[in-house]
Amino acid sequence: MMKKLVILFFSWILIFSSHAQDIQYSQFYANPLYLNPAFTGSTGLTRVGFSFRNQWPALDQSFVAYSAYGDIFIDKYNSGFGLIVNGARESFTHTQLNEVALSYSYRLRLGESSYLHAGAQGAFLVRDALFDDVILGTQLDIDRGIIVGQPGDGFEGDSQLSSPDVHAGLLYYNERIWFGFSAHHLLRPEISYLDAESNTLPIRYSAHGGIRFDLAPGDINDFFNNTDQERSFALAFHYKSQGPYSQLDLGAEFFFEPLILGFWYRGLPTKYSLPNNEALIGLLGVSLANGIEIGYSFDFTVSKLGQFNSGGAHELTLRFTFDSRNLRRRNFTPMPSFNY
Repeated sequence: MMKKLVILFFSWILIFSSHAQDIQYSQFYANPLYLNPAFTGSTGLTRVGFSFRNQWPALDQSFVAYSAYGDIFIDKYNSGFGLIVNGARESFTHTQLNEVALSYSYRLRLGESSYLHAGAQGAFLVRDALFDDVILGTQLDIDRGIIVGQPGDGFEGDSQLSSPDVHAGLLYYNERIWFGFSAHHLLRPEISYLDAESNTLPIRYSAHGGIRFDLAPGDINDFFNNTDQERSFALAFHYKSQGPYSQLDLGAEFFFEPLILGFWYRGLPTKYSLPNNEALIGLLGVSLANGIEIGYSFDFTVSKLGQFNSGGAHELTLRFTFDSRNLRRRNFTPMPSFNY
């Protein structure tokens, strides 16, 4: 009984502290509108995509998130327009988060092949919770090994919260390098379900960038003729900060058409390694000539959470990029397809 209470207590800390943080995706460039509104229309094409993440599947209580988006660039207005839908479900408190946002960016040409995008999103968030089966940390008597009261006691607030929100960002890129900055939750929406407590979602700041190197092309033999095989290598980073938490992702992506291989390290090595969710991440992806891209990544947890056999995290992404006028690809950006 005592062991179960200790595990329950630490699970409660992990999950309720995560309510003050946003969903994080390992393949963040495969979910560009979630990363930075300035990515809206950045390919100069029409693009649709979907991301799914299953975090800590080995624990009794898991965290599942998804995101779907679409965007288009209109030359006449030199602008990108997009729509993104985000969702997440945490099984311990049966808490669900749903967000829908309209995205816009304007592209300013700075040189022959360099651009600056300024973007913004207007969003609406809804948080739902079912607290009937939840045991609060204050109900756990670790010394006596008992639970005080009944599940659900202590919750007297609304089980649904809804609010508008605003996100904004900037993105610079040329043929080889890119750098972006974004700020999410500028309206600081309320996240507390308790009447006696007022708590707002901290602003999430993100800085991301990298450089791509073109390698010597190879040959692809399709039994009838040989075609050039695109080969490239990219180094990238992603730093994010929200409230007391911060993380740094560093990694590389190898593209040997059509295969994509990547390796990543996440986390800031401090004594607070648990909130930083340190992990080693591997990616396998494919990018086809018709504009379809598929990626799978696995997070191998190396922080203290690994001692609880979390099971890491699985993430799957799907994206289709095309020119809506003639179905020809014409991607202007040097960014990696997924991020490694």
